[in-house]
Amino acid sequence: MKTLPIATLPLATLGIGLLAVWSLFVGVSDVSLATLFGGATDQATQVLLVSRLPRTLALILAGAAMAVSGLLLQMLVRNRFVEPSTAGTAESAIFGMMMVSLLAPEMPVFGRMAVASLCALAGTGLFLAILRQVPLRSPLVVPLVGIMLGGVITAMTEFIAYRQDLIQSVRGWETGDFSAILLGRYELLWLSAALTGVAYLAADRFTVAGMGRDVATNLGIDHHKVMALGLVIVSMTTAAVIATCGMIPFLGLIVPNVVSLVRGDNMRGSLPWVALMGAGLVLACDIAGRLVIHPYEIPIGTMMGVIGSALFLYLLLRRNGHAG
Repeated sequence: MKTLPIATLPLATLGIGLLAVWSLFVGVSDVSLATLFGGATDQATQVLLVSRLPRTLALILAGAAMAVSGLLLQMLVRNRFVEPSTAGTAESAIFGMMMVSLLAPEMPVFGRMAVASLCALAGTGLFLAILRQVPLRSPLVVPLVGIMLGGVITAMTEFIAYRQDLIQSVRGWETGDFSAILLGRYELLWLSAALTGVAYLAADRFTVAGMGRDVATNLGIDHHKVMALGLVIVSMTTAAVIATCGMIPFLGLIVPNVVSLVRGDNMRGSLPWVALMGAGLVLACDIAGRLVIHPYEIPIGTMMGVIGSALFLYLLLRRNGHAG
């Protein structure tokens, strides 16, 4: 395991801050220092406070939360190629959102997130149950099982949505997009930040649980309770992000793997880096998506899908003994 200078983390935080400031001034509306402090400031200030600032905060919160969720799921499953979108978690949360829209369309957003969390938890539990029945001769079997399970859940979700004229809503949840984020429509993500804090407080227990049930039990850790806590955090975080902005693919897979190459597998030491890198990657992809075809924009789900799939292939081809 390589070590990094002490000053590296503050520098990385400063870099995220600079990206966040850049994000505030990128868009169709003219928001700049000149318009904010010049003669006509009302419109620019409204755009900044109602749209740009909430969007930037949502990008940071969602990116950090999904990256940490990926790290947590990888520790619990003991496989480096697992994250919410390759374990059936995200697809199950979307199924829950669709069922709420179908059966209880007037339910408030927190209730929708609660139902989506329960579905995500059930989907992740099913994934783990299937893994116990499958001979794992290769680490790559685990994500393949998750991708196949997610495909089945997605097919079922889209079939019901097609029959009930909800396919457009489902497509929105399947593709992450921050263009509709406004003041009053992103605050649910602060819950994911709180859950990330809980994950950090219990990081040592998750690290021990990631060594296996026997090791955790010998060290006095209740393996079942730690697993349950971790799955609840992953499910609730994934549901909160999907309910707010849709699914962000590959983020929870790429970031923890890159960080582990430098920081190793100790979760307490890696988690701040994973959160920062997740936030930075989402910010960078969103800014690029707004600039590539300006004044139009490419959704973050599409940008992360392209970048994430390429990095995923790279990790698959280069990783030798790190996937256990």
